[in-house]
Amino acid sequence: MEEQSRRGLLNGATVAAAAAGALLATGAEAQPKMEKRSPYPAPNPPPATPPMFSRAVTYGNMLFLAGVGYHKPGTIEEHTRGVLEEIKKNLEDAGSSLQKCLKVSVFLADLKDYDRMNAVYRSFDWGSPPPVRTTTAAAGVPGNSLVEIDVIAYI
Repeated sequence: MEEQSRRGLLNGATVAAAAAGALLATGAEAQPKMEKRSPYPAPNPPPATPPMFSRAVTYGNMLFLAGVGYHKPGTIEEHTRGVLEEIKKNLEDAGSSLQKCLKVSVFLADLKDYDRMNAVYRSFDWGSPPPVRTTTAAAGVPGNSLVEIDVIAYI
């Protein structure tokens, strides 16, 4: 009798596992195909030579924005504000926002600008909780920008 109860339990567990597997398989089939793509319309006409990198790439609902610098003369405050305004625009164009940022990477041409960059950075609405952030001093930021920032967000 004890043997029979164990068998009954095993059979019941097998049926439950099969049902759960069927539900998972059905849900998995309903998921859209995950693929790397641009969140922006393709340029028309297409460029003569393929670009070296994309301004942004999505994978599922994840959005990866390329680094943005500020390539005009100005102070660290002007550079930071210009970069963050451009990032905000790029995020919104892709269907996201600063409040949906998960990770921010800040590259400063000179670490002495850290506090002044932070004063401008703090003035933007990053949502709650704010994104994680890494700030480093780079040996050189391209285009004579005093700061370059890239972000990972969701859509």
